[in-house]
Amino acid sequence: MIDNKSSDNNREVEEAGDPTTGMGETTLREFFTSDGLLLAAVLLVGVAGSGVARWSLGQLGLTTLGEVVYIAGYGGMVVVVWYGWIRPLDITGPVERN
Repeated sequence: MIDNKSSDNNREVEEAGDPTTGMGETTLREFFTSDGLLLAAVLLVGVAGSGVARWSLGQLGLTTLGEVVYIAGYGGMVVVVWYGWIRPLDITGPVERN
């Protein structure tokens, strides 16, 4: 007699694939999806963009405004990355099955 429950579990595992593969094996083509490009753009603008804006304002003698722009740009980038990419991750440990 075949246990239907274990057969269903096996089918789910086969459909999901091996959970150990792909844990750091991202190819360049997979990285450059629209989501990967958006993340790279957000990081670039948040770090380099706010730094260049801060430097430019400092050259004009507006150092305080430059510091505010840098803090707002960098802080905004951190919030956007957290909200868009880190917060949705399901970071839980293994669940004990009975």
